[in-house]
Amino acid sequence: MSAPAECQLVGRWRIIEADIWDRDYIDLCGPATVAIGADNHGEIAFGAMQANLEIGYCPARVFFTWTGSDEMNEVSGEGDAELLSDGSIAIAFAYHNGDEAVLKAIRQTSSTAC
Repeated sequence: MSAPAECQLVGRWRIIEADIWDRDYIDLCGPATVAIGADNHGEIAFGAMQANLEIGYCPARVFFTWTGSDEMNEVSGEGDAELLSDGSIAIAFAYHNGDEAVLKAIRQTSSTAC
């Protein structure tokens, strides 16, 4: 399955808040980000967690399963991301048999040095 051309979530997003963690935690090991690729794959990193995503697409929403590591422990789970009316995305993120969180992210814009 490939990403529909009309999927508005493909790209790199900066995670700016979470309902159960503060900003210091989500940026613990660097800027918290999620990358939604057009090839059914992506990545997410926040806190001490880094994971790869397997993605399914809709025009304004993606669904994913994920596997990765958190504090050197193997972790996995599932989630989805939905485009909001203000152009940000809400990410429902769940660890298998663990925490569930809602993250908010804004699109990262690329910049070039002058």
